[in-house]
Amino acid sequence: RKSLPRCQRINRMLSNESTPSPAFSRSNSQASMDSTSMEDFWCEVESIKEGSEDGSEDATLLEFKPADEGELEAEWLQDVGLSTLVSGAEEEDGQALLSTLTRTQAAAVRKRYNTYTQTLRKKNKHMVRDVRDIFGTNESSPTFETVPVSPVPSNGIQLPGQKPVWKSVSSNSCLDCGLDKGSPSITEELSYEVSFSESITVLPKTQEQLKNQSFKKEDSALPKFIVRKSRFGLTEVGDLSPEDMKKIRYLSLIELTAFYDALGVELKRNRAERVRGRENGLFGVPLTILLENDQKKVPGTKVPLIFQKLLLKLEETGLETEGILRVPGSASRVKNLHQELEAKFYEDTFDWDQVRNNDAAGLLKMFIRELPSPLFTVEYLPAFIMLVEKISKTKLQLQALHLLIMLLPEANRDTAKAFLQFLKKVVANEGKNKMNLWNVSMIVAPNLFIYKGKRANQQEMQAAATTAHIVRLLIRYQDILWTVPCFLISQVRKMNEAAMNNSKRQLMFDKGVRKLLRRKTMERERPERPEGAVAFPPYLQSDIPKGVIRVYAPLHSKVSMAIQLNSQTKAKDILARFHCENSCGSSQNMRGQIQSLHEIGGNIGQHCLDPDAYMLDVYRANPQAEWVIKPKAS
Repeated sequence: RKSLPRCQRINRMLSNESTPSPAFSRSNSQASMDSTSMEDFWCEVESIKEGSEDGSEDATLLEFKPADEGELEAEWLQDVGLSTLVSGAEEEDGQALLSTLTRTQAAAVRKRYNTYTQTLRKKNKHMVRDVRDIFGTNESSPTFETVPVSPVPSNGIQLPGQKPVWKSVSSNSCLDCGLDKGSPSITEELSYEVSFSESITVLPKTQEQLKNQSFKKEDSALPKFIVRKSRFGLTEVGDLSPEDMKKIRYLSLIELTAFYDALGVELKRNRAERVRGRENGLFGVPLTILLENDQKKVPGTKVPLIFQKLLLKLEETGLETEGILRVPGSASRVKNLHQELEAKFYEDTFDWDQVRNNDAAGLLKMFIRELPSPLFTVEYLPAFIMLVEKISKTKLQLQALHLLIMLLPEANRDTAKAFLQFLKKVVANEGKNKMNLWNVSMIVAPNLFIYKGKRANQQEMQAAATTAHIVRLLIRYQDILWTVPCFLISQVRKMNEAAMNNSKRQLMFDKGVRKLLRRKTMERERPERPEGAVAFPPYLQSDIPKGVIRVYAPLHSKVSMAIQLNSQTKAKDILARFHCENSCGSSQNMRGQIQSLHEIGGNIGQHCLDPDAYMLDVYRANPQAEWVIKPKAS
C-alpha cells in the first residue's frame, strides 16, 4: 500500500501541540540520557522531516500482518531449516541439524515446536508428530532456571571454578577492540569455544533483577574486549562458502532464541508483508535487485555501486570536514543531485566534483532511509531494541548483537559492514571533524532504526538513547561482530558429517546404487568433488602418510607440494614456503594478489584459513579435506 512519505509519518508521531519540540523521555527500558546529550538525535529527526516536506523522499509503508503464536512458531521453524516439521513430510526432519544442537538450543527448538503443535491441535488441523519422536527421546525437555542480569559495574561472565579454554598462542594473536584513548581499566576476553546460551545457564543464581540503567556518552565507558585466537584462528564472514553460511544463519537463529530464553527475555520478531520496491534506479530499490543490476556492470559486486561511490567521495574529501554527517546539506541541492544521479550515474557522466561533502553525507543517509526494507531487516528490529532494553551487561549485549549480525541476509550484512567501516574512519578523525563516537551514533540512529510502519508511536520514538547505543556498539565492536564464532563452525562441521552419514546409509539400502558403486570402485573412479575442489593427477592421489598434507597451488609454477605437519605449523608457514620456492616462476595472474590457504571438502564446503591457524589441528578436524592456495575472495 502507498502511504504518506516516511518522514511525514515521523513528523506526525513527534508532533505534540503542548510540547513544541520533542524532548526525550524514558522508554519502557528506563534507559535514559540527559536531554542535552540527545540534541543531535532530535536535530537529525528534524532534518529528516524538512527533507520530506518538499517530497524528495517517498517510501512505501510496510504493513504488519497479525499472526497467532502458532503461525509465528511455524515461520521460526522454517527459518531455522526445519521446514519438514511444519510440512509433516516423512523425511529426515533436519536430523543433521538436530544432532548438532546443544542442550539449550534443543530446548529452544522443543519449546517452539510444542507451541506450534498445540496451536494446530486447537485448530483441528492435521495430525502432528510428538516432539519426543523428533528428538528421539522419551525424556521431558531439559529445563533450566532463567538468569536475570544485574547492572553490576563489571561486564561479562566469570564462570566459577573454570579456567579460560583458549589454547596457548602468541601475545599478539588476538582481535583487539580497544579504544585509541581513554581505555577503561577492565579488559575482557571473549570466548567463542562455548555457545553463548550454554554459558549463561551456569551463572550463579545470586544475580539481581534488571534495574534502571543509563548510558554514559563517554567513549571510555565502553569496555575493552579481546578475542584471542584459538588454534583454529579466526574466521570472518566472507571466509566460508555460501552453503555453510546458510547453515550458520540457521544455527544463529536457534542460538539467539536459546540465548534470550536463558536470559528470560522474549525474542520478538515483526511479521511484515513483502513490499515491492522499484526495479531500477538507485534510491528506493531493494538491495538484492540493486546488486543484481550492479553485477551486470561490475561482476562480483557485494555492495551497491552508488553506496560505494558515496562512501569513497566522503572518505577522500569529507573525513576532516567539521560536523560531517551532523551538519545538513542544502535540501534543494540534495534534491537536484538525487535526480541527476538517477539519470547519469550508470552512464558515468555524473560530475562528482560538484558534490559538496555535506550534500554527499545527505545523499548517503537518504540512500539508507529510502531502502524498501531497513538495513537491519524489519523482522529483527525488535530484537535489536530488546538486547539493550532488557540486557544490562555490555558483554551480553555484544553476544546478542553478534548473533543478529550472523542472521542478516548477505546483501544487508555486506552493506552494513561497508557503512560501519566508514563511520569508524569518521570517529578516527574526531580531532578535526569534531565528531566523536556518541555524536556519530546520535546522527546515524534515526536513519537506521526509525522504521516502524503504521505501528510506530511516540513511545517508540522516545527510545532514542537505546538505538544510539546500538549504533555505538556496532561501530565500536565491528571487527568482533563480523567474525564467525568457532562454536557455530564446529556445529556446521557436525551438520555436514551427519548429512554425509545419512546419505551413505540411504545409498546402502539401494541395491542398484550399490552395484553402481562397486562398478565405479573397480574402475578406480574418484567420487564427485564439491564445487571449488581441485582434481589431482593420478600420481598425486596415492596414499599420503598420516600427518602429511598435499597442498595444491594452481597459480604457482610448482603446483603441488607435500607438507609434513607438526604442532607448530601454521597456515602462513605453508604460504611462505610456496612463495619462497616459486618466487621467480609464479604466474602473472598471481602477482599483486593476496594468496590464502583454503580448506575444501570433507566436513566443510570451503574455508579460507586464518594465517595463524595451526594446521595439524585443522587437519585433525577435517582429515578428508583438500588444501588449495588461491586468492582470497574480496
